[in-house]
Amino acid sequence: MSALSQSEAFARIRLLRSPHIGPVSYAQLLARFGNAEAALAALPEIGGQRSQTYRAAPEKAIAREVEAVRNAGARYLFHDQPGYPPLLARIEGAPPIMTFRGDLSIAERPCVAIVGARNASAASSGLARDFAAALAGEGFAIVSGLARGIDGAAHRGALPATIGVIASGIDIAYPPQHAELQEAIAEDGLLFAEQPPGTEPRGSHFPSRNRIIAGLALGTLVVEAAPKSGSLITARLAGEAGREVMAVPGSPLDARSRGCNQLIRDGAVLVQSPDEVMELLKGFDGSTRSAVCEESPVFAFEAEELAEAQPADIGDLLSTVPVAVDEVIRQSGEPPAAVHLALLELEIAGQLQRHAAGRVSLAG
Repeated sequence: MSALSQSEAFARIRLLRSPHIGPVSYAQLLARFGNAEAALAALPEIGGQRSQTYRAAPEKAIAREVEAVRNAGARYLFHDQPGYPPLLARIEGAPPIMTFRGDLSIAERPCVAIVGARNASAASSGLARDFAAALAGEGFAIVSGLARGIDGAAHRGALPATIGVIASGIDIAYPPQHAELQEAIAEDGLLFAEQPPGTEPRGSHFPSRNRIIAGLALGTLVVEAAPKSGSLITARLAGEAGREVMAVPGSPLDARSRGCNQLIRDGAVLVQSPDEVMELLKGFDGSTRSAVCEESPVFAFEAEELAEAQPADIGDLLSTVPVAVDEVIRQSGEPPAAVHLALLELEIAGQLQRHAAGRVSLAG
């Protein structure tokens, strides 16, 4: 691609920060209008189709954000720039814009995500550190989320060949106990944030962070995890993206091992050594041995189709229960581009909510 102009880069940040604009609607707006400046100009009309007057993010707020990124020693990375991790770009709803600190070339290495319990046992923390060190020594980069326990042990074992993905702004250290570790990763490894600077982590940010961790990696290894933990969410997101899912087994008497044992029962590959991880991932061609989740189908369409489409009337097909977009297309009998445009209008108006695995529902 050609280099982004300052005005287009600014417009892209403003577009993504505008109300009800997420990664999917952002991508569709760029496809429909060709650039962010044109999309911003069209937003009031699109958002006003189904609700009250729509207002994009204020320019002054974006100018303050850009200054805060600069002051944090960070830079922006846009979805179509050189250096954007190609594996991450393939996932559904890949982050269109991230901020980063550190060595972006680390993301060019084959990546393994290592995640697990915050209240990890000493034995499992040591295991995660040793796995990370061994894999880093073989040319892999280790991706994790800077949480206490397994995440922190994996980062420390792999430094400097590690990528931290945080649920806060790039200038916020979380958890506070890992402020020194986060700074070490930013200086010697690579640190990514999707949220704007100054953003404190909220519950809704962590699943978004987890999809980035899973999307960066060829495979995700869960070392220790309780049932219904964030680590299992990361593993299932990896499965949905067509990546390998691996788990270290543990004693059924330890609640912290039940999540890993459950993953293995559900189709994750049991691993007990770094060599087994390397055997699975070296030369990975997209054919997984794990079967945690089938890759969700994606309806592709050309940008020209979206630009020329007229929105379909699909409101009666939606409810507050999430349904797959491909099912909406089938039930409506409308062209895919027309359905996507209708969903886009509903989302910008604040009436649609998007979910994992390509599902949508009415908001509220």
